[in-house]
Amino acid sequence: EVQLVESGGGLVRPGGSLRLSCAASGFTFDDYAMSWVRQAPGKGLEWVSAISWNGNITYYAESIKGRFTISRDNAKNTLYLQMNSLESEDTALYYCTKVGSGACFDSWGQGTQVTVSS
Repeated sequence: EVQLVESGGGLVRPGGSLRLSCAASGFTFDDYAMSWVRQAPGKGLEWVSAISWNGNITYYAESIKGRFTISRDNAKNTLYLQMNSLESEDTALYYCTKVGSGACFDSWGQGTQVTVSS
């Protein structure tokens, strides 16, 4: 059974930083690209970032480019999202997703809440 467990969210002031982690199990982690998706209060899902199976290729949404960095440690089966220069607009529930065939997000974690507020 695929399991994705996010952690690292919390309350941070504008301009602060957080690092999210996603512990993966139940599948061969380094066979798959991975992604982060977020949902702000009262809004729809927003794709944030993605990373190839070996970490060599990364993609970012324009809204977070230059502030967030996605990475992975295949030896630890863990995905990360380093978030710097956080803004109130980054307040959201952040989900870790596995990218399956056809570039579909076929497995999701339960999410970790990030709140940016002074």
